[in-house]
Amino acid sequence: MISKRVVTNILRGNKCVFCQSYRTYKLKDKRIKCGKCKRKYSLNKIRKDINILYYFYLDVSARKAAKELGISYRTVHNRYMQYRYKIAEYLYKEFKRLNGEIEIDESYFGGKRKGKRGRGAYNKAIVFGILERNSKVYTTVVPNVKASTLMKYIKEKTRKGSVFYTDTFRSYKSLIFYGKHEKIDHRKTLVEYNKHINGIEGFWSYAKERFMKYHGIGKHNYYWYLKEMEFRFNYRDEDVFKKLVNIILGGNLVRK
Repeated sequence: MISKRVVTNILRGNKCVFCQSYRTYKLKDKRIKCGKCKRKYSLNKIRKDINILYYFYLDVSARKAAKELGISYRTVHNRYMQYRYKIAEYLYKEFKRLNGEIEIDESYFGGKRKGKRGRGAYNKAIVFGILERNSKVYTTVVPNVKASTLMKYIKEKTRKGSVFYTDTFRSYKSLIFYGKHEKIDHRKTLVEYNKHINGIEGFWSYAKERFMKYHGIGKHNYYWYLKEMEFRFNYRDEDVFKKLVNIILGGNLVRK
C-alpha cells in the first residue's frame, strides 16, 4: 500500500505523478514539469483527479466520496466509470492465456428477488469465470450458459491441454476433448485432495461482497464493475494505488 507521504508529495507537486521522480518544478503558468520524464501537467487538475482516484482505490462508494470531497456525485460517479473503462482496457491489453490447473464456473449477480435461484435465475447478470490456480482470474458477462457460449471463452482464454476443474454442469462435457477434465460433484460431502473449485468460488464471494455497497448496479454496467473486481483481485499483492495512477492518470485524464 502506497504511503500517505507519497500521496502528499504528488499533491504538492514535489513528486511526478507519471514517473514518480522528485525532479519536478513549477512553470510560469503554474503547471508542473518533471525534469526526468519531461511531462507537464496541471497541479489543480491532478489534485482533483488523484483525490477521487484515491477514494476509488480505497473502495469508497462514489456517493460517500462525493460527500467527503465536496464534489458533485455525478462528477465522482463519472470519474469512477472512466476508471473502470481504463481498467478493462488495461486488462484486455495485458491478458495472457491461462494454463496449468484451471477452475471454471458461472455465477449470477444481481439484487435479491423471489423465485428461482442459481442457473436460470430471472433477471440476473450471468457471469463466467476462469481462474488459474495461484495466479489470475478472467471474468466476463455472458448472455447464456450454453456449451457453445462457454466453450468459446474457454478456447479463447486458456491453453489446450490444461487441467480443468468444473462442477458437473452439462455445458462442460466437451472439455474432455480440450484437456484433462476433473468434475466436482457438490452433492458429495467428501472430495478428493486438490479436486475443487474453491478458488473461483472464492472470487465470486469476494466480488459479491463488494457489490453489496452499491445498492444496485444497472445490468448494462455489470461488465465494468466486474472488471474492476477482477483487477483488484489479480493485483491484490501489488501496490494497487501506484498501478492505478499509472493506468488512469498516465492516460487521457491528464493533459500534457
